[in-house]
Amino acid sequence: MFVATLAMARASAAGAPNWTVDLAKSKLGFSGTQTGEPFTGSFTRYDARIAFDPAHLEASHLTVTVDLASATTGDTQRDTALPGDDWFDIAHFPQASFVSDTVRKKPDGTYQATGRLTLRGITHPLTLPFTLDIKGGSAHAKGHAALIRTAFGIGQGQWATGDYVALEVGVDIDLVATRSK
Repeated sequence: MFVATLAMARASAAGAPNWTVDLAKSKLGFSGTQTGEPFTGSFTRYDARIAFDPAHLEASHLTVTVDLASATTGDTQRDTALPGDDWFDIAHFPQASFVSDTVRKKPDGTYQATGRLTLRGITHPLTLPFTLDIKGGSAHAKGHAALIRTAFGIGQGQWATGDYVALEVGVDIDLVATRSK
């Protein structure tokens, strides 16, 4: 939390306003394929700290911390397995985090946040492309990034191959936020 606070202070000092995510209107989700059938899920508990100014992207910064125990897919068997040792192992790694290093605008008008994703104590670079619509003091961001779950140790034992659960999974954001005063 100290790192997130320090990063927010740095971004705020540089002039990027803070944004507060409306959790009731937002979704942090994931998607995958199990035995050939697609599934989706979401995390119901997470904290997103956002400092963002489209005119000063160098001052923008994102830090998202996810409570992995809040993963839900609507399938009892899958939802029971996800917190366990073979998947998220929440007893040892209760949270995942994404911390941006840079945010930039692409020529097509979309954005991308490049940073580090940490799951099960393993950190890898991740680029999250997203669209952004800002109207006054409200913003709506939507994005999708693909990753290979086994690069983070997600899926141990018989689940370490793509035989039952595909190795590629998606991270999906649909966030609504208001500029803090």
